[in-house]
Amino acid sequence: MDAPQTSTRTGGVVATLALAGTTAAIMQTLVTPLIAELPQILHTSSSNAAWVITVTLLVGSVCVPISGRLGDMLGKRRMLLVCAVPLVAGSVVCALASSVVPMIVGRGLQGMGMGMVPLGIALLRDVVPAEKLSSSVALVSASMGIGGGLGLPISAAVAQYADWRVLFWGSAVLALAIGVLIWFLVPEVPAAAKGQRFDLPGALGLAVGLVTLLLAVSKGADWGWGSGTIVALFATSVVALLGWGVWELRTRDPLVDLRTTARPRILVTNIASIFVGFGMYASMLIMPQLLQFPKATGYGLGQSMLAAGLWMAPGGIMMMIVSPLGGKLTNARGPKFTLVCGVLVIAAGYGLALPLMGTAWGIMLVGMTVNSGVGLAYGSMPALIMSSVPRSETAAANGFNTLMRSLGTSTGAAVVGVVLSQMTIDLGGHSLTSESGFRTGLIVGCGVALVAALIAAAIPAARPVEAGDAPAGASADPAPAAGARA
Repeated sequence: MDAPQTSTRTGGVVATLALAGTTAAIMQTLVTPLIAELPQILHTSSSNAAWVITVTLLVGSVCVPISGRLGDMLGKRRMLLVCAVPLVAGSVVCALASSVVPMIVGRGLQGMGMGMVPLGIALLRDVVPAEKLSSSVALVSASMGIGGGLGLPISAAVAQYADWRVLFWGSAVLALAIGVLIWFLVPEVPAAAKGQRFDLPGALGLAVGLVTLLLAVSKGADWGWGSGTIVALFATSVVALLGWGVWELRTRDPLVDLRTTARPRILVTNIASIFVGFGMYASMLIMPQLLQFPKATGYGLGQSMLAAGLWMAPGGIMMMIVSPLGGKLTNARGPKFTLVCGVLVIAAGYGLALPLMGTAWGIMLVGMTVNSGVGLAYGSMPALIMSSVPRSETAAANGFNTLMRSLGTSTGAAVVGVVLSQMTIDLGGHSLTSESGFRTGLIVGCGVALVAALIAAAIPAARPVEAGDAPAGASADPAPAAGARA
């Protein structure tokens, strides 16, 4: 079936879906400026307050693939509207919270809305003309990074100069506005998998496997990697995911078609996505700390949270600028070439960090370089996925790829977090990450990005049957005028 060509509404659709993804990302970074104050605000311990961050990751990881599958079955526009509801409700619950339990509930509701990005990318395949698809997919895909880069300084400014509840009331208004824009500007298209059965056992099995895995990865450093709890979580995850895999291969309408996912092109792309997510998050963890560490350390720059956010903001702007250019590069050379270029740019950014980490201007340049690479990489991965799956699995496949990125960021946070916590100095009775600890973290990020480049280079070319199912243009690797293209 040919994709509907609604060119007169394309601009509004793309802008709406990019803003939706940016809003979802802002929800993730919303509480970052409040981390130190959360125990006092919520009258709880630091360990309990940490769940305000963790619960969004856990709920989002479960809901993203489920919302993708439901989008294929019930309609992507409908599911985009459904995702807007918990974003609004969760923001309101958080704004009214005065203790840790309702705050965790509200943040969990916000996590339910994280499926907006893969749903939006999949919808583009149905409504955007082929010649505009690459740049549109690149912009919407990179919106998660754009929202993270721009959301931090905005949240820091609000938290510093206004009551913290304003953050959540503002996010509620923003999410409501997104819902209205989707209602009026995003067209409905027929559900490609309409009439198929929803795989409830598969959804439950994946939920158990993902929650136990991500909980073990994110809490391993705090609870002890060798503790009985962490070992039990990892064991449960292995058993649950193996059982889920067996079920998915046997059921008629699986949540995730593992046979499709096992195609070399999709499989290698998803593996590369894990490493890209890892590489991206290392800089997000290290750079703000370098900016905010006290000058007395000899390497910290003593910036406030707001100032640090402003120094990092140009990185988000660069991602916004580079993403459409990445779409043009995909049209010219194919998404595999764009992905390899993107991860090499990320690695170059980490290389720049080693000599430039001593100044705020240097860190800003590093952030701009790394985020430029992320913009290229994040825009190319959905194009690789959509060139290899039938239209009836577009949203589910993009949701699974988004999940792989999230798994990479979670692993990156755990690994780099261990490095930073183990290599420390003592300053005034406080244990702070040492300069060598930060440098080691940067080297790890660079190495992971280089590994991602090697994996991306191994992605096989699209098979004719796969490319033929995708719209002409961005989704498939277009054949150049002279010579084959991967």
